[in-house]
Amino acid sequence: MENTINGIHHITAIAGAAKKNYDFYTRVLGLRMVKKTVNFDDPNTYHLYYGDKVGTPGTILTFFPWEGISPGRRGARQVTEIGYSVPEGSLDFWLKRFEANNILYNKPAEKFGEQYLTFLDPDGLKLELIVPKTADTRLPWETADVKAENATRGFHNITITSNKIEATAKILTDVFGYRLLEQHVNRYRFITDAVDNAAIVDLVEVAGEVAGHVAGGSVHHVAFRVKNDEILMQYREKIADLGLHITDKIDRNYFYSLYFREPGGVLFELASDNPGFSVDEPVEQLGSGLKLPAQYENMREELEKSLPSLV
Repeated sequence: MENTINGIHHITAIAGAAKKNYDFYTRVLGLRMVKKTVNFDDPNTYHLYYGDKVGTPGTILTFFPWEGISPGRRGARQVTEIGYSVPEGSLDFWLKRFEANNILYNKPAEKFGEQYLTFLDPDGLKLELIVPKTADTRLPWETADVKAENATRGFHNITITSNKIEATAKILTDVFGYRLLEQHVNRYRFITDAVDNAAIVDLVEVAGEVAGHVAGGSVHHVAFRVKNDEILMQYREKIADLGLHITDKIDRNYFYSLYFREPGGVLFELASDNPGFSVDEPVEQLGSGLKLPAQYENMREELEKSLPSLV
């Protein structure tokens, strides 16, 4: 796990109503609110982080909730599915839970020898609960209703839909160190051996698929994980050498980031493990208070009044 891409760090998506988003991910899905902060570029909008107890990379799903945003459309040049790993035997629990909470879902199916259950969040974001071939031993966050025997463990995979996968696959293999694990029809599964979990990217090639539209219920970007910001900058050189535009290093308070758009059109981020989510509040209190980037601290009183209540 040194000078490598260590799977998925986090995934960021767009939501509508913040409270509806918060209720679904903390109450129905049983994730922990790890950080409640604001969008660096739009402080009048939350940036909500959900994950495990400590906000381990590979478990973090984040949202920009813009009230009243129009729905997005899944299509090519997008991350179109987010997969969470769950324990064997837990899908019946989730089927009953989705029924009880009026969540849209499909009947369980199988791909690459793994059972999965597809469902939609309140904004139409497509997610999957997947029983991996090898049991996921990460410690889950538990709630009163979602106990360890059923709880999500973190990301299993993401799916990118593309008109032609070759250039995206080349980034995964030649730059990120992934390898093609297996193929079924037009779905190509790539994996990194650097980590045991959150290690899979599926590329689905659909030549005639119309490009998707990123808005409500869409993935904004996916972030891949590196150990620290020194390694982050080594990858910046590699990507710039390919002639791709990549940002300078950005301090996101809880990690350092670089952004670039891969040749297939999806916004990729590289994010460091350091410094982590406990840098400004203890683990026991993660997500309990509104945390603001330093440049917006003078707006605290105004923002605390204007941001929607989550409770």
